[in-house]
Amino acid sequence: MIAVDLIFITGGESTHSSVNSDHIAYQGKLYTLAINRHTGKVVWRREAPRNRVTGYQVNNSPATPSAVTDGKNVYVFFGDFGLLAYSKDGAERWRLPLGPLNNQNGVGSSPILYGDLLVLTCDQDNNDSYLLAVDKNTGRVRWKTPRPEVTRSYVTPAVYQPQHGPAELIVPGPLQVTAYYAATGEKAWWVRGLWWQSKSVPVIDSDTIYAISADTQGEEDSNKQKELPTFTELLAKYDANHDAKLTIDEFFSDSTMQKIAPGIDRDRKGFFDEHDWGIYRATMAARNNLLAIRHGGQGDLTDTNVIWSIQKGLPSCTSPLIYQGVMYLVKNGGILTTLDPKTGKILKQGRLRGALDEYYASPVAAAGKVFLLSQSGKATVVEAGANWEILKVNDLEDDSYATPAIVDDRLYVRTRGTLYCFADKQSE
Repeated sequence: MIAVDLIFITGGESTHSSVNSDHIAYQGKLYTLAINRHTGKVVWRREAPRNRVTGYQVNNSPATPSAVTDGKNVYVFFGDFGLLAYSKDGAERWRLPLGPLNNQNGVGSSPILYGDLLVLTCDQDNNDSYLLAVDKNTGRVRWKTPRPEVTRSYVTPAVYQPQHGPAELIVPGPLQVTAYYAATGEKAWWVRGLWWQSKSVPVIDSDTIYAISADTQGEEDSNKQKELPTFTELLAKYDANHDAKLTIDEFFSDSTMQKIAPGIDRDRKGFFDEHDWGIYRATMAARNNLLAIRHGGQGDLTDTNVIWSIQKGLPSCTSPLIYQGVMYLVKNGGILTTLDPKTGKILKQGRLRGALDEYYASPVAAAGKVFLLSQSGKATVVEAGANWEILKVNDLEDDSYATPAIVDDRLYVRTRGTLYCFADKQSE
């Protein structure tokens, strides 16, 4: 996050890591850093408290959430502690411990600002997901809205200010996108139809909201959608003691059923009920989707406000970009797709030759060009337009997961070990 002459980033120094399958627990210190955006020098560094060490998916880290600033102060979130606020000169203003959040792959949601509110999505693998708003000046909780229907997600909300009416927080999540009134946290409306694990930031263009959620392949596969029995049917078959709950012994007696236990008994209480099964059943029936939603209305708008939707060629982690009337999607394998955002019609789809890689950083654009950064550090420059063309592929030779930032005529790119500033030499 950039404010005038400073860049604020979070990071860590790992002194030890323990690995288990595709997950990792990073030992070590966590930091917030302020960097002079003209010289690249570190102005200050502040260590965050760390109350615990939780496991993360190998491509995630304890410092994944981005900082946010109002120009005077900076606000950060670490899953292993909670929220922290610093003044621009590095003085701590307040701290708010949170969690631990029960999320299999670690946290990934970043805080955002709306007026004097600091908002954070706290979705997790049990029934305790919630949306939180604290006073940015004091760190005191202003409102907290439970999201019991939600499992894990890694989304950062977006703020939508309609022409008439109060501002809304647009929050994609498992199975649906939901809007909350920003001032109170009250649920305003929702649209069903997303996949069960959301990561991308929603995009807002005029009165249209675009929300995307897809698996790692980003392809519609009917074989993945499973129509499971109702909970009543399960009770009739497995509920030996007739208590309207299913225990591990009752339901998971064979090895095949044991494999799906963590997905059903998400809070690890040793049994699951109708609520738990309902979420799991909906999860198994979910599909990849990109939804274009017309704003306006309250309650369930699924049948009335979806302008168009597509299910194929969708990214798992990256967010859409709308630039000069064209939507851009980049997904694993280096596949770049342009769409007409008004109709959802695919304009062009092709591979980024020289950058056939996984993608976690979202596309950004300026000066008639789109910039795309792959996991292994391949930085592709594309001529913007429906029929985009590759101009250049540069190799930064380091892993990268962060979306680049553009300020004035500078492009800031962060890899695992380096922060770069690129500029046209003629403009210096």
